[in-house]
Amino acid sequence: MKNSNVIDDKTRLLFFINGFGLLALSLLIGWVWFFALLERIVLWPFPIDISVNIPNDSRAWRMAHMEAITQGLMLIGVGATSKFLSLRKRQTTWLFWSAIVAAWVFTVAATLNAIFGTRGLAFGGGPFEASTVNDLIYLMGYPPIIGIHIMIILIMLGLFRTKSQLTDA
Repeated sequence: MKNSNVIDDKTRLLFFINGFGLLALSLLIGWVWFFALLERIVLWPFPIDISVNIPNDSRAWRMAHMEAITQGLMLIGVGATSKFLSLRKRQTTWLFWSAIVAAWVFTVAATLNAIFGTRGLAFGGGPFEASTVNDLIYLMGYPPIIGIHIMIILIMLGLFRTKSQLTDA
């Protein structure tokens, strides 16, 4: 039986574009982290040496950098896997937007934590310092948490449907 509910090429391409967009963002985050460590922008052999004051929490910058890489690779993986997903049009739309929201918002939240010196793990700061920015970043976490669960459920559903169709053939 031929799978007629596979994800179209345009949607697959958008997964790849967003995935590589996040990988590009990881490069930018890596450069900012590098400059934070040096406390200056130095690009030898160019005659650039500018003192900067960027928050220097290596744990937070590593998290932001790796979040962009991980989420980018996740979207590329979903794009590559999507030819094996048998989903209805509405399910494909839910998969696409839940994956995009999860990937980008998780990455942006981690980057904001690095920039503002927050953790965003608990409303009111929890064991960390409380701040309005921390609370806003914490609240930012709900859409991607919901999105990632929707994404995983739909991917598993699509894979099992395809497996069932292949078994029936």
